[in-house]
Amino acid sequence: MILITGATGFVGKALVQRLLTDDVSRRLVVSVRRGGRRWPEQVLPILTGDLNLSTDWSIALKGVDVVVHSAARVHVMWGTEADSLRAFRAVNVDGTLNLARQAAVAAVKRFVFVSSVKVNGEDTQPGRAFTEADLPNPQDAYSQSKHEAEQGLRQLSSDTGMEVVTIRPPLVYGPGVKANFSALMHAVQRSWPLPLGAIHNQRSLVSLDNLVDFIITCIIHPQAANQTFLVSDGQDLSTTELVSGIAQAAGLPARLLPVPVWALQAGALLLGKGEAMHRLCGNLQVDISKARSLLGWVPPVSLEEGLRRTIAN
Repeated sequence: MILITGATGFVGKALVQRLLTDDVSRRLVVSVRRGGRRWPEQVLPILTGDLNLSTDWSIALKGVDVVVHSAARVHVMWGTEADSLRAFRAVNVDGTLNLARQAAVAAVKRFVFVSSVKVNGEDTQPGRAFTEADLPNPQDAYSQSKHEAEQGLRQLSSDTGMEVVTIRPPLVYGPGVKANFSALMHAVQRSWPLPLGAIHNQRSLVSLDNLVDFIITCIIHPQAANQTFLVSDGQDLSTTELVSGIAQAAGLPARLLPVPVWALQAGALLLGKGEAMHRLCGNLQVDISKARSLLGWVPPVSLEEGLRRTIAN
């Protein structure tokens, strides 16, 4: 039996659907903060409330062999940096380790933790992709909390023998994607001219389908035990190419203006959007050689197909 946290979220919901599609006899347990949602008969929802240090997982963990922990605090709230880090730690560190400790006591065999590439850092040098062997370089409260959770899980695994698998995805896109990717997609669909036609960076993305497939691989593959993995579509692209790919998936022309990167960055700084523009113009590449060699995993969905599925839903 598999327990999935964050089962109503972007990744968790898709994981539940895929697991049930692959095996209609499979039984899943999902933790929910509140009731009222209807689930398939193969899914047992357990009301656990908020994710924190005092959450009681005893009922949810009965008979469970594998935990997939995708629930997390992901949105920065107003407040000081110290307050922000404290809030992230309460959920992403204390809440995660509380669940993991109870899982180990309940004799759970494997704990799959969905972390973030932001543990590695915010950007890469041209031609130098992140690898799992790189020293962590978290640069904000969210990534720091994920890094601390990873450290705690490794120690817990060493102390208890429970297998831990850590997955660090980059930006995830797919049907129902929100935030900046959704805004970019809607701008393309509305045929707005975008000043993104001269950006020659390289970024790794991962489609929702590929990430879910990789999570399932990490659930079942014996060689995944006690490993950390980076994951992506295996096809890096520039922001200019991404906009063109979205337009192609939508069957529309890409209306791109070749504005120099320095001009975009200067304008963004004046508008207080420097960080957002840095993400659009900077490099962030991940090397998935370890996933390919150790697990034999190959992304089943191409980037082009991933974009098509995102646009179609």
